[in-house]
Amino acid sequence: MEAAGTWWCIVFCPNPSHVFASLKPALQPRECLLNLLEAAGRRSWDGWSQRWVESKHKSDYGKFKLSAGKFYGDAEKDKGLQTSQDARFYALSTRFDSFSNKDKTLVIQFSVKHEQNIDCGGGYVKLFPAELEQSEMHGESEYNIMFGPDICGPPTKKVHVIFQYKKKNLQINKDIRCRDDSFTHLYTLIVRPDNTYEVKIDNSKVESGSLEEDWDFLPAKKIKDPEAKKPDDWDERPKIDDPEDKKPEDWDKAEHIPDPDAVKPEDWDEEMDGEWEPPVIQNPDYKGEWKPRQIDNPDYKGKWIHPEIDNPEYTPDSTLYQYDSFGVLGLDLWQVKSGTIFDNFLMTDDEKYAEEYGNETWGVTKEAEKKMKEQQDEEDRKKQEEEEKKRKDEEPQEEEEDDDDEEEEKEEEKEEEEEDEEETPLKDEL
Repeated sequence: MEAAGTWWCIVFCPNPSHVFASLKPALQPRECLLNLLEAAGRRSWDGWSQRWVESKHKSDYGKFKLSAGKFYGDAEKDKGLQTSQDARFYALSTRFDSFSNKDKTLVIQFSVKHEQNIDCGGGYVKLFPAELEQSEMHGESEYNIMFGPDICGPPTKKVHVIFQYKKKNLQINKDIRCRDDSFTHLYTLIVRPDNTYEVKIDNSKVESGSLEEDWDFLPAKKIKDPEAKKPDDWDERPKIDDPEDKKPEDWDKAEHIPDPDAVKPEDWDEEMDGEWEPPVIQNPDYKGEWKPRQIDNPDYKGKWIHPEIDNPEYTPDSTLYQYDSFGVLGLDLWQVKSGTIFDNFLMTDDEKYAEEYGNETWGVTKEAEKKMKEQQDEEDRKKQEEEEKKRKDEEPQEEEEDDDDEEEEKEEEKEEEEEDEEETPLKDEL
């Protein structure tokens, strides 16, 4: 654990397979950052699989591979961990020096790229306590925080923010929509010691608030007074019927009346057709159901509000944000269609640095990534147009060939008929 008054930062990037931890005096955080980045920049992806552990809890977990994907901003900088097998669960994790976020801000940040136009699958990370046995990590393994995008058809396109509290996994009570295109996006979760939080996508705030208000960590502060009852004479009606209003005597008119212009047909036979009745029409004098006019209710007291009292089961907790042990970062998820790339993992207590680091990694290559994708899309479009043109050009030729075949068949039939005609006289002579 870090000593009091220190600054800490754990970087899994520019390549997410490497973990770098640093403790420096709080007076010199920037020097720590520069040294950390320089160290990270000199490292390569060599041996990444030795630093990440594949769970053996199941034998058919999907495999990750190192890739920048089909399109990217930089072939090396954009390399990350990519899911490679469809319809699989994935369980991969990496360990770092254990720490607690007591009395400190916690920033969790990483980038996700669903270049496969994902239809159903997770893009989130889990932070586990240090005691996790990585080789046995699975979907039910106890974690501290789960954060990141999850997509499954049109109904589910959300950012999960789940905290484990007293052995329960608590989902946020708000709906945070994730990005669902095929480009790389940066996801950031900030948890502060004052029990507030912030969620950012692409370094822009999309949600924030209070842990206590936006999750069900604690029972409600107030509850309805079980002893309170609405008085029997409490009138909640703002309007009432005017007792002085009376229905007019000529109000009751039938909705439909016989058509006065209808004439019995001349050929109508009552013995055969029955008694003739004129058709009915809408009554022009029909006024509908009569209702007395409304007036203000002199006894109106407003809507009765159930009085509340302090909840005897509520106990405040100033440490909702706090976890005693973080030691493992894991990718524990399911994907129907593989191809997601995870990169630029970062954990720190410096919000400003996290923003800068995001701009220096994801931010540097995002535009070039989009440009490459646009070029590929344009090439694909031209290729499709050429194939379509080629197909259309071949259609007349095929029709001509079919016509030639028909002509040949007709010629053959004609020759056969002529031969038959020549043979017929010979038979007669015989």
